[in-house]
Amino acid sequence: MVTGISEARPSQGVDQVAAGLVACLPTLNRYVKQSIDRRWPYPKLPERQLALLQYVAEHEGTTVHKAADALRMMPNNVSALVTRLTDAGLLERHQDDTDKRVAHLRVTAEARQRIRQAEDVAARQLAAALRTLTDGDRDALGSALGALEALTRRLRDHSAA
Repeated sequence: MVTGISEARPSQGVDQVAAGLVACLPTLNRYVKQSIDRRWPYPKLPERQLALLQYVAEHEGTTVHKAADALRMMPNNVSALVTRLTDAGLLERHQDDTDKRVAHLRVTAEARQRIRQAEDVAARQLAAALRTLTDGDRDALGSALGALEALTRRLRDHSAA
C-alpha cells in the first residue's frame, strides 16, 4: 500500500521532511503555473517581471532598491523591469514627496485584475485536484497550511539577512 499524506509518521526527522518538501513543492508549483499558462488570455510575462509584479502587489509603495533587495536582483535590472511593466500599463511610479530621486511603485488596477485571475485559475485547479484526495489527505493538507506559512516566513526572513 502506498502511504499518503494522512499516513505520514509524526516521528519524521527534519532532514526527511526537508527532502520531501524539496521534492514535492517545485513539482506542485510547476503544475500550478502550467495550469495558469494554459488558461491565460494575456501574453505570458517573463519570470522576473512576474516576480516583481507580485512583490509590488504585496508591498504597495515599495521602492526599486527595496524590491531589488527582496528579489535578490541588481537595482538597475529592477529599474529596467519597472520601465517595461510601466510601459505595459501594469506598474505605476509615484515620486517621493521628500526625495524626488525615489519612486514608489504600485500595481495598476489592470495588474491587480490579472493577478486575481491567475490566483482564481490556480485555486480552481488545486480545488479540483484536492477533491480527488481522501478526506484524511485533505485534512492533513489543511492542518499543514499554518506550518507551511510559518516556514515561508522563516525562509523569507533568513533570505533577507
